[in-house]
Amino acid sequence: MPRYLRPKSAEGTFFFTVVTFDRRKILTLDISRQILSNAITEVQTQYPFFLEAWVLLPDHLHAIWTLPDGDTDYSKRWGLIKAKFSTEGKPFFHAEPSANPSRIKRRETTIWQRRFWEHTIRDDADYSRHVDYIHYNPVKHGLVARVGDWPYSTFHRYVREGFYPENWGESVTFKPDDSFGE
Repeated sequence: MPRYLRPKSAEGTFFFTVVTFDRRKILTLDISRQILSNAITEVQTQYPFFLEAWVLLPDHLHAIWTLPDGDTDYSKRWGLIKAKFSTEGKPFFHAEPSANPSRIKRRETTIWQRRFWEHTIRDDADYSRHVDYIHYNPVKHGLVARVGDWPYSTFHRYVREGFYPENWGESVTFKPDDSFGE
């Protein structure tokens, strides 16, 4: 069986897509958001990273992180975040009938897909394209009509900091078409 090896890069900014098991729509529930926030904060304390942008959708999330210089171990961070969420969230979200023999053998919950998708941000244009994609994602998935109507995103921070106007994304000129790991 081939073994997937993630690239090691000197660059420290990465885009991620992380998906729930069977695309279960659990991430925007109040309890999930609290558990995820606690897990991220706890991992950031031990293994620092800056959360550049993110969006939380019912069944997946997208994020851009910048890691400290010379550090590319985002896999450890995601593993810890997912493990902490799974431990605390298991009473709420683990679906025993969905656990196949492989998951049982590995003592995995049925909360997350095993892997995540990552992309190393190459330059400023790539960064901007991915930030735009993140913020437009709730509209793309039909969850809201306007980007600003989705509460679980860094879009509102970007508006406060002057990077976007409040009505960003409403123009017909902006329609991201890349899938970025979905």
